[in-house]
Amino acid sequence: MATPQKPILISGAGLSSLLLGQALLRASIPYQIFERDSSISFRAQGYRLRLSSEGLDAIEAVLGPEGFQTFWDTCGKTGGSGLQFLDAVTGLPTAAPGSDANDSKTEDRKPKGTVESLSSREGKTVGISRGDMRKLFMKGCEPFIQWSHNVTSYELTSSGVRAVFADGSKSVEGEMLVGGEGIYSKVARQLSQGKLKVYDTGARGIHGQAPSTAFKGLGEGVFIITDKSNPKGKVFIITNVRPGDMDDPNVQFGWTMGAEPGVIRAPNDDDSMIGVPAAEIAKAFTANWHPRLKPLFEKMAESEAAFWKITCSTPTGVPEWENEPRVTVIGDAAHSMTPAGGIGANTAVRDSALLGRLLAEACGYGSGVTAAYEKEMRVYAGEAVKTSYGLAKVQFGVHIDENSKTV
Repeated sequence: MATPQKPILISGAGLSSLLLGQALLRASIPYQIFERDSSISFRAQGYRLRLSSEGLDAIEAVLGPEGFQTFWDTCGKTGGSGLQFLDAVTGLPTAAPGSDANDSKTEDRKPKGTVESLSSREGKTVGISRGDMRKLFMKGCEPFIQWSHNVTSYELTSSGVRAVFADGSKSVEGEMLVGGEGIYSKVARQLSQGKLKVYDTGARGIHGQAPSTAFKGLGEGVFIITDKSNPKGKVFIITNVRPGDMDDPNVQFGWTMGAEPGVIRAPNDDDSMIGVPAAEIAKAFTANWHPRLKPLFEKMAESEAAFWKITCSTPTGVPEWENEPRVTVIGDAAHSMTPAGGIGANTAVRDSALLGRLLAEACGYGSGVTAAYEKEMRVYAGEAVKTSYGLAKVQFGVHIDENSKTV
């Protein structure tokens, strides 16, 4: 009788981990996902994600025609004239950040050759909420997720690997471990021996959402709305207003507020805080904004407001570490990015598609799988981190180097 195949172990149940689970499911490769939260609804799901051509291609490659059609139908498609810039106080169009010829700092901060591309398919900007995306990726994976299991390290065995949890217990022996538990990944730290670093840029933001009817004053499009009048520093929001739903108060659109380092501060410096405290700070920052914009904050769902920390991996690229055939990392655990350009999630799903394909081709674990994955991942992810950081230097005014604080 053949020996049962040991599972692929996956730490974290975020987007990249769940999409990898979908790839393994389709390839009939056993796996187990360990998530520190107690359920999918344990905490706020964050902001709306903009999907690039590369991101959509990766998702389609994993889900297949039928699964991708369901995903595509859930996505919102926004037309309009591309990215639009508005002054928050006057409500009038303004120049793009970094394009002011009178700004003496512009040339120093402007990323060379960096352009934000919005359209991805059919000439539309395609977006989906993080929560909806996670639910779609989770479908079918539920039996293979173990909640309330916080992976803090791993140990190699003579024929596999085990995940070690916060309470000291260990997982079943797996063929391979994939660290996909985000910027605080203990797997990434152990694997890379500290070479994988996530820097705290010092900038903070707030996610919020409101009924779609609150966005009617903006109209269809993708907007960056900036307030330079705040004495503490520049504050801005990014929002995507799609057609078809603007008259339905039961549908909510989201916005993401960002600011220069030190401007937005969560009470007690608790960036994981959600609800009224975040909502009140967002309302205070926008008290003098133009009437066409005020409904976004006056009508916001206060319970869904959440602070967030803006982080970034080493901007020079994904570092190299000694390859361990049975352990690797994906998503934010491998390459954290700022929200500038909306690149992070698209890069994460590319990881899932690539690693899933390599595992499927090998019919499971193979000694060269992680090395092949990491070699290819470093190329596209390294470029993505550089682009994201370059855009954030202009949009957020951030700066990091090897002496900057890490998370």
